[in-house]
Amino acid sequence: MIRGACVVTSGQEHMEETMMFKVQAEDMNQARDIMLAVYSALKQKGYNPINQLVGYLLSGDPAYITSYNNARSLVRRLERDELLEELLKSYLENKPCG
Repeated sequence: MIRGACVVTSGQEHMEETMMFKVQAEDMNQARDIMLAVYSALKQKGYNPINQLVGYLLSGDPAYITSYNNARSLVRRLERDELLEELLKSYLENKPCG
């Protein structure tokens, strides 16, 4: 399971302060590998992988993910927020400026 670390900007937690969340590089690679494997399994079974992944991410219901090639078990290894983080990071880092 992927683990992140919360870092508070001072010694005390206050509602006004911004907390930082950091994920280790190896955890991000694991999330990416799992997303690619699940995408591939969904595509191979004839599903629209984007629609199915969105359904899963919004609802948390693993029934949106095929069990083919162990995709359902793979996707459940990660928390949905970890998957969203990987998707957002990939989108923003690969989007052309402008």
